[in-house]
Amino acid sequence: MEPIVRKATLEDVPVLLEFEQGLIKAERPMDPTIKDGKISYYDVTEFIKNEDSELFVAVLGNEIVASGYAKIKPDRHYLKHTKQGYLGFMFVPEVHRGKGYNKLIMDALINWCKERNIFEIRLDVYDVNHAAIRAYEKVGLKKHLITMRMNLNDTL
Repeated sequence: MEPIVRKATLEDVPVLLEFEQGLIKAERPMDPTIKDGKISYYDVTEFIKNEDSELFVAVLGNEIVASGYAKIKPDRHYLKHTKQGYLGFMFVPEVHRGKGYNKLIMDALINWCKERNIFEIRLDVYDVNHAAIRAYEKVGLKKHLITMRMNLNDTL
């Protein structure tokens, strides 16, 4: 059975909220600044409703096996481009990883941006998330900028 990629619907929101919690659980060990307890990164329904964003899912049979969104954002005035396609919420449950579902989502997101004449694509990824970095490099993204941080409480 081949997966299909489609735009997410409001009926998908309960599964997508589970995906969001899975993403948070995966990222917490990589980011000491994430609050403890139940948090939320996204307003998933806004991605579905807003004309400047799109949330895609990969579906295998009746099961959603991957997600990701693109959002058109204005960029800084001094850059060559005026807008960027910001990608996020790329998530594949552990049982479905390594099967190419993330690439299907990435291809859909990139095509969605191209259809809107958005050619600058950006996303954030933790520098220790080597599997994600490899997946993004496979579709053509390149490392560009590193964000550095320090918590002064840790130096006292």
